[in-house]
Amino acid sequence: MPPTAPRPIFPIELGHAGADLPLSQRNFNVIRTLALEKAGITLADHKRNMVYRRLSRRVAALGFADFDDYCALLAGPEAEGEMQHMINALTTNKTDFFRENHHFDHLAATAIPAMLSSGMAKSKRLRIWSAGCSSGQEPYSIAMTLVRAVFDLDLFDARVLATDIDTEILARAERGIYAAHELSAIPYGLRSVFFQPAAGHPNQFRAQAALRGLVAFRPLNLHNAWPMKGSFDAIFCRNVVIYFDKMAQMRLFDRFANILAPGGFLYIGHSESLFRVTERFRAVGQSIYRKIA
Repeated sequence: MPPTAPRPIFPIELGHAGADLPLSQRNFNVIRTLALEKAGITLADHKRNMVYRRLSRRVAALGFADFDDYCALLAGPEAEGEMQHMINALTTNKTDFFRENHHFDHLAATAIPAMLSSGMAKSKRLRIWSAGCSSGQEPYSIAMTLVRAVFDLDLFDARVLATDIDTEILARAERGIYAAHELSAIPYGLRSVFFQPAAGHPNQFRAQAALRGLVAFRPLNLHNAWPMKGSFDAIFCRNVVIYFDKMAQMRLFDRFANILAPGGFLYIGHSESLFRVTERFRAVGQSIYRKIA
């Protein structure tokens, strides 16, 4: 008998819609159950193609012939070590500097003055959380807004906490290095002040040390315990809860309300809403809410 040919690594490219995928329905069910349990990510049936595209390179990199082997890994004793890689692959990291610019206009013109006129003016403590910070453009935009809006920021204990479940994207965010085209949304006056050519990285720019020093990057699963002490004056959580089911959204926004200072501000994505999710906030602008004290 001729020797049995080795099983080929499955192709990376997808076939036409409706074709049989190397990612079986059984495999998909395993992955989406773990995504929900570990990260609160809800994957509907129509996301099967997306899961295949995002995980196929990881499966091939591990030397597996198919998703059966990969799911066996996820069910075995080494599952915990692989789980973060899986979550990193499944999360979406589309973001830009000053994305939904009206949020930053509101932060500068309304929210920060309200914070300065509250009890924070005495304590000199100011905390803003970027929950789901992706590659860092959002928290750096918040930090630039703080510098613009607060006269002599050095007199304050001001910090931006930036968290994300994706550890790989967090590492990139903390480096603060971006291609020139990624800075196009930053007004030139701010760009020239806060970014400089990155040494050893042609056509790339790095956030200045003073700007990076305002931001603390930390890995965090929003569905797990939060280690932060003290309250926040504002929270940005934009285009994150669209991946969560209604019950998870209700729990999350309730926790946000608990950790926000009285009258604190919440900024969410333009496609998101608090309608029938929570009554602990009132709308004060387009996708902008304030905690009901």
